[in-house]
This record gives sequence, C-alpha cells and structure tokens, in this order.
Amino acid sequence: MHAFVLNDYSGPTGLALTEVDPPAAADEELLLRVHSVGVNFPDLLMTKGQYQHKPELPVVPGCEIAGTVVSAPTDSGWSPGDRAAAFVWQGGFSEEVAVPLDSVVRIPDAVDFDFAAAMVVNYHTVHFALARRGRVRPGETVLVMGAGGGIGTAGIQVAAGLGARVIAGVSDESRADIASAAGAAETIVLEPGFAAILRDMTDGRGVDLVLDPVGDWLFDEAVRALAPEGRIVVVGFAAGQIPSIKVNRLLLRNASVIGAAFGAFLGLDSDLMRVQAESLERMIAEGTVVPQIGARYSFADLPTALEHLEQGKIRGKAVVQVR
Repeated sequence: MHAFVLNDYSGPTGLALTEVDPPAAADEELLLRVHSVGVNFPDLLMTKGQYQHKPELPVVPGCEIAGTVVSAPTDSGWSPGDRAAAFVWQGGFSEEVAVPLDSVVRIPDAVDFDFAAAMVVNYHTVHFALARRGRVRPGETVLVMGAGGGIGTAGIQVAAGLGARVIAGVSDESRADIASAAGAAETIVLEPGFAAILRDMTDGRGVDLVLDPVGDWLFDEAVRALAPEGRIVVVGFAAGQIPSIKVNRLLLRNASVIGAAFGAFLGLDSDLMRVQAESLERMIAEGTVVPQIGARYSFADLPTALEHLEQGKIRGKAVVQVR
C-alpha cells in the first residue's frame, strides 16, 4: 500500500509518497481502509517538528481519517464494510490505518466520507471545548475566534447547536462570508480594540465564553471582552505566538482560562468520542452541523494541501480524497 512518509522535519516538502507494508491491527484495534483524510494545523506542525507529539523519523503523519472497516476484533461491535471515522496520533496519511477502538465512531448514513473526515478533529475538539470544558449553557453568548477556518466554522455550528448566541470573529472582511455560510448571524473583524465592540454588542456586559484557537495578542484582548464569570477556552495557537496573561485580569473579572486538549483526553475517557458523536449526530439531523469544506485534493497532492493551509489559502476545511 502507499503512504506519505515524513523523512525530515522540513515541512510538507519532507513528505514522500512511499510503498510501505500494510499495518497489522492489535487486539484492541480495527483496520480501516481510508477513503478521505482531513487536513489539520497539527499535521502541518508535525511535519516541521513543532507539534507537542514529536515522533522519531521516518513516520507517517495524519490524525483524521474516514473509511471502511477491513477487520475488527470479535465482539467489538464492528464488522467489515462498516463506515467509520477516527482520530489517530499518526499514520493517517495512508491507504490503511490501524485504529484504537476508543478513537473511532460510526459515520451517520446522511454523511459522506469527505464530510466525516472533516468532522473528527474539528467538531470533536470544539464539542469537547464548548460542552465539556466550557460548559456552555443555552442563551449564553459565545465568541468564536478564527471563525474563517476549520476549527472556527465548526465552533460556530456546535455553539449554536448547544443553544448559544454566536458571534464569529474573523481576521478580515474577506472571511466574513465563510462564517456566515457556517451559520453565524453576527460577525466582527478581530482588530485591535475589538473587546469594546463586543461590549457594545452585548449591552456592556461582555461575552460569556470565548473559543480561542489562535492565541497571540488576540487572547489578551478576548480576556477584556469577558463578562463576569466568563470563560476563555484555549484550543490552539494558530497565530503562532503562545500568549501569557496577567492573572489580576482574571481576578477582577471573576473570569477563567480553560485548556481543552481533545486528543490528550481520549486516554482518560474511553467513551468521550462515542458520547460526543451522539450529540453531533443530533446536530447533523437538525441541520446545525454541516462541515464547510473549502477545498478537496487528490492523495498525490496532500503536501500541497498542507502548504496551502500554511499560506492561508484554504477557506473552511480541506479534505484529501484517498480513494
């Protein structure tokens, strides 16, 4: 079979399409034939050796896949031919992948492989961040930063599915239409001083929760926009700079900063993906969750997809079609 092997930490150019041996599934794993792969910022960071998980080389990166089951353990509830989507720490840029049973979910009948591959990392991450860590309640106001990207568009839809009022924050006006297409009724450009705009939009109170996948200076400004007992949930640092905070600002606002690392939590709660999948399937049925796929690439063009992600050329989510 074929896989993209990372031979050096030089970025997407370090990937080479290579003939490799098929994986062998362990006792608590199923073997998945990959149809579609989601393209994610952590994948890009891994090719540069900048991700928190830095394996020895050579390695096959890729963390988000959708396909059909080839084989599964007896009494696992899975059968050959079942459609499944999965999160893996590495190995996803391949035609077949061995997947732990606690990291795989069924694909609803109404969802195709591209949509399923676009949902695992982004939608499960934001669901974990908003529902589990941020504990969003119906009627609260949520600011989703980076709302023109894959995490942001997912955050808009999941927050709305949880009953929140959603304000989408984008980097410039050209990305406002992406947020609107994802379902955002209100959009602002995240320019210096945007906290004051948010306070005007909320009658001076501020927002109850901020979903932050960007970091840098935007984090500090978002803290200023929090309402009393507001929360800012950190899911990444796409802007590059990891921010710091003067905790007196939290003290004065009775506010909280919360971390949300979905992948790291899977080892602590084996039912996490299953429970979240049930909630997301309800949102799909209601029409709230519809992945915003902005670009599709062939398997051979996977490195190009990562390059386009780095260059900011992808609007919404990118998917690679393996077969």
